[in-house]
This record gives sequence, C-alpha cells and structure tokens, in this order.
Amino acid sequence: MTERFFNLYSHGFARVAVGVPRCRVADPAFNAEQTLALAREAAAGGAALIAFPELGLSAYSCDDLFHQQALLDACERAMAQIVAASARLPLAMIVGLPVRVGHALFNCAAVVAGGRVAGVVPKSYLPNYGEFYEPRQFSAADCASTETVRLAGEDVPFGASLLFEAAEIPGLRFHVEICEDVWVPIPPSSFAALAGASVLVNLSASNVVVGKAGYRHQLVSQQSARCLAAYLYTSAGQGESTTDMAWDGQALVYENGELLAQSERFLGDSHLIYADVDLDRLQQERIRQTTFGDSVRRHADEVAKFRVIRCELAGASAGTAAAAARGAWEQETLALARRVERFPYVPADPKRRDERCNEVYNIQVQALVQRLSQAGIKKVVIGVSGGLDSTHALLVCAKAMDRLGLPRANILAYTMPGFATSERTLRQARELMTLVGCTAREIDIRQSCMQMLEDLGHPYSEGKESYDITFENVQAGERTNHLFRLANFNHAIVIGTGDLSELALGWCTYGVGDHMSHYNVNASVPKTLITHLVRWVAETGQIGQNGESGRDVLEAILATDISPELIPGKSDGAPEQKTESTIGPYELQDFNLYYTLRFGFAPSKVAFLARHAWRDRETGAWPENAKVARNQYDLAAIKRNLRIFLDRFFRTSQFKRTCIPNAPKVGSGGSLSPRGDWRAPSDSESAVWLADLERVPDAERASAPPPAAAS
Repeated sequence: MTERFFNLYSHGFARVAVGVPRCRVADPAFNAEQTLALAREAAAGGAALIAFPELGLSAYSCDDLFHQQALLDACERAMAQIVAASARLPLAMIVGLPVRVGHALFNCAAVVAGGRVAGVVPKSYLPNYGEFYEPRQFSAADCASTETVRLAGEDVPFGASLLFEAAEIPGLRFHVEICEDVWVPIPPSSFAALAGASVLVNLSASNVVVGKAGYRHQLVSQQSARCLAAYLYTSAGQGESTTDMAWDGQALVYENGELLAQSERFLGDSHLIYADVDLDRLQQERIRQTTFGDSVRRHADEVAKFRVIRCELAGASAGTAAAAARGAWEQETLALARRVERFPYVPADPKRRDERCNEVYNIQVQALVQRLSQAGIKKVVIGVSGGLDSTHALLVCAKAMDRLGLPRANILAYTMPGFATSERTLRQARELMTLVGCTAREIDIRQSCMQMLEDLGHPYSEGKESYDITFENVQAGERTNHLFRLANFNHAIVIGTGDLSELALGWCTYGVGDHMSHYNVNASVPKTLITHLVRWVAETGQIGQNGESGRDVLEAILATDISPELIPGKSDGAPEQKTESTIGPYELQDFNLYYTLRFGFAPSKVAFLARHAWRDRETGAWPENAKVARNQYDLAAIKRNLRIFLDRFFRTSQFKRTCIPNAPKVGSGGSLSPRGDWRAPSDSESAVWLADLERVPDAERASAPPPAAAS
C-alpha cells in the first residue's frame, strides 16, 4: 500500500457517481449517448460505480408506449451499445430500461461492467395511486418465473435478490432497487444490507411536487442509517414529458445517515455528482453494532435468497479492451473528494457548534445534579488552576448549583500555587472564582511539598535544581490530597477536571493526583471541544452575575498556553513547560483519537485522513516554504505526532484508564471508561499499530485534484 498511499482506494474508500442525463421520450439511441457521455466522465473522474435514472433508456413517462414493440426493440439495441462501450470503461454502470421476460414486461435496472451485463434487477413494488399506474404497463418482480434473462446476446442473472461485488475493490458489494421500492415499510435494500451489501442504489424517476425533495432526503438518509450503508439515489430530469408531471433531476449520496453529495435541482442539461464512500467505516459500524448481526440471524430466510454476482470492472480477461482501461484503484495518486473535518468533535457550522456546546454542557450539568441529589450532598470541592479544564469544570459546577437551588458559595474552590505557578494563571484563577461567586480559598502547597521532598531525600530539598518526574508528581499529589481531605472535612465531593484527550495520552498523574476524584465532569470531553465550550459560555453569558458576562476572564484563559506548571520557568514567571511540546498538538491528537477510538481505523488510514483534513483547502497543497503554520500539518508532522499518540494510547496509558472515576459520556465519539466504551488490557503492546504507521511515506507527494462535481 505504501506505493499507493496517496490513492483513496488504498484506504477503504470507493468513488461512486450518480448521473442524471438529459433525455428524450421514446428515443433510446439519444438517451444511450447521453448516458455514455456521463459514464465516460465518471470513469475519467475515478469512479468505480455510476447509477442512472429509472427507465433512463426509454424515459419514464412513455406511458402506453411501453407496449410498443418498436420502442422495446430500440431499448435493447441501446443496451447493446452501452454494453459494448463498457468494455473500455473501468467502472460498473447501472442503467434503467424496460425488459421483456417471457410474456411479461418488467421495469428493470441492468448492471453493466467490463463489456458484459452482470445481471438485471426488476422493480419489486409498482405504485398504483395518485399520478402513478405502473401495473398498467409492468409486472412486479415476484411475477417472474425465471432466474435468467436474455439481454445483449447473453443469458444473465435476473431477479430482485441479486448482489453485485466489484472484483477489484474489496468491500464494494452493491444492491439495486427501483424508486417505489424504498418508499415501502420494508424496502428490499434492508434485506440486501443484511446479506452484505455495503452500497445501496436506487434508480428512480420520481416526479417533483412541493416538499417532495426534502422528504427524499429524509427517506434516503434514514435508510442509509438503518442499514449502516451508503445509499445512491438518482431521479429523472430534463426531457421527461410534462403532460401531467414535472421533474427536478435530484441526485443524492448518503452514508450512514450523513449527506455526502447532492445535485442542484432543475438543471437544464445532463449532470453528475461524485462521492467517496468509506467502505471501511461501514464495515466497522456493522461489526461494532452487534444488533446488525442479530438482524441477519432473525431474517436468515430472506438473506439466503440473495445471489452474489462478481463484476470484473476492468474486464474478465487480460485480452479484453476493458483490461487495457486502467482503473482508478490502480493509480498511484487519487485525491479524496470528501470533506474531512479537522475537528471531528466540534461541528464546523457555527449554528450546529452552538447546539453541540449547549447539549454537552447540559449533559455535564445534569449528570452532576443527579450525582449530588442521589448522594444527598450539597457541596463540592474543586481545584482551580487558571487553566482550561478546571475552568470548564467550575462552570459546570456553578450551573449545577443553580439548578439545585443552592448558593454558589457551596462550591469550595481552591487554587493551590506551587513551585512553578505563573502569575498569569494565579491571577486568572482568582478572577474566575470571583466571577463565579464560589467560596474561594488559596493554599500554597510549597511548604507541604518541600516536606515530602525532604522525606524522600530528593535533591531539590538540598537546594539542587532537579526537576524530575518525582518533583512534578509530588506537587500534583499534594494538590489532590488536599482536595480529598477538604472534601471529607466539609462533607463534600471532589470534582475532577481532567479531559478525554489527557486520558487518551496518559497525561495525568496516577493515584492521588489529577487522575482521581469523586466524580469527573470532563472525562469524556476532548480538549478541542472544551475550548469551544468555554468560549460558548463566555459568549452566551451563562455564568456571570450582577450583569457581568465574565467574557474577558474566560477569553484570557482561552489565550493561555496549556501547561501543567510543575517545573519553574527561567524568566518573567512564564511556565517552562508547554504540554503540546511533549505530547503533540491537541487539535491533531484529538483527530487521531476520534478515528482510532470511534472507528478503529488503521494508523495508515488515520494519517491519510489527517493529511487530507489539514491541507490548505483552497489549493489542496502545502505552503511553498514548507513551514508548517498553525492549522496546517504536513505528512511528516502528522506521522510524528501519530506515533506519539499510538504508543501512549495503546502501550503506556491504559492502566490509568482502568480505574478512572465515574463520569458522564457526552458524545457518540466515545469515552474511555472501562465500564463503557473502552475495555482494554493494561498490558498491551503498540507494535502492530506502529508497524502499520510505517506504511505511511515520509515524503509528500502531489495529488491530482478531485473532479469538479465532487461534494
């Protein structure tokens, strides 16, 4: 894979396309030309699969013309033309046409690849209401008495229970249904997904009326989500008869409920959309969601009906013309045509981001309210450092007290300066506690820490500058020891402040340190999201009293470098330590965490996604001077920081996560609780993940930009 690391097909993606050709009613030759023009464009754009509208070769609105032999003969000739042309196109085409089988006529989708018809799928449900009366012209799929049909000079598989598997692309197994099939209570694609179809395709005509386009979105989104699949939807566009109906040519691609691509509606000519479907993600979701497997078992009879047809996208033998057509999956580079967010835990859209912050904040507050109510405890103890995590935990405590109808003075907040506490963070801690209106106290821990260092015989107690891990942990331990005893003394509980990112990287002091508390409100919230939560609280005035929003205080905290402040600085009271200098930038490590924890992706794929996400989105390239600016990481930086993440996450940190305190799970991105999302051995190795990471090249390589029609 190293040779084709820069090709999306090497990472479990497959590019799919949905085409809406301009058509002419009852003119199959013209319609075939328009169809092939889009197919050639899709192949040039790197697609492995393209879907066209229902009855696209004839047009849907032929009505009783479907009973004219001349039209049906012309459709078969047009089909033969498409089959012949497919020998030079390394992709599968799904084309709609009427097909005669015995003494019946069926509304069908033909799957064409490598110069052959792989199979023909008839429509299962024929609408006979409103403006539709398809049973007048067609028979439903279950009326067929044969499992083969003669088309384009060959006997080919025929039936509604066919699955098609792309020989060249692992995981690309697709099923085809037609229009009304997805509008019924149990669509055929539901059983197809249980039988292993990862991509579901709907060839639709679907006239347009007010509100119908939005409903199609809902329908396709929900079917893709329920089936844990990708869903391609295409409908008829310009050229269909408007005797009694109108057409908008809507094309959609969804993946597990998420919109990947959509076309502009009411276009006057042929159009095409692309999307890169993550087949790995779909497989991982089905493995993780064990009820999917339960459904397979419960519907074993329906699943057993499916036949799997193998498609040779590039031709069945080396001597065919299609074999000479080089598939996109064989190219060294093929850029991903899919938006990958740099901050997967934080929505990019401001409105959705505000909604996310509001929901996460309320989950944290509600969880703490429940814990205090159930335990009959009215006070909390919290350490306030003037940094990001303790700030947000204090904000949660304040809102929880408001909800409980208790005074904020019941929050016993302590700032505990040590050997390396900077003037800035100490000032910020004091200002924050004043803003919140809690009971604020200050305990200088240097004296008790020095006593511990003397008891240990540590060189620092003898006046030597020895800032080792013991020196750091003595301070962290003293702070937490004080908090627990203060909680005992005041009949309170200690609120933990450490976040998900720190747990993932093991950036916490084990035992009686910041690793431990009675209840931790931040444990499943990543650092990147906490940043936005604090900013959202500042902007919405959630906490301030007496008309003060406290925005200046919170903005100052947000602008402070992240540091444990355990090693004295050398000048101006500035902290010597900067956390991200040791464990890597949180914005990149949160990205690594999300795709490792949520989807279980291999490190090479995580690196591929990170490279795509963090490149310049306007040019798709890196700055010419090769300097890595903030929010832009080149492949070398991605690989270096991912190596740090993998070793810390899989080898050195699990023992800390095995005994973490109770904490609420806030998002579908997962938590690291041993009682919830993540149960792992404390003695595992990181070797297999680091070995996979070595498949990532050290040198950058330019990739061709994705096609213009890509989402």
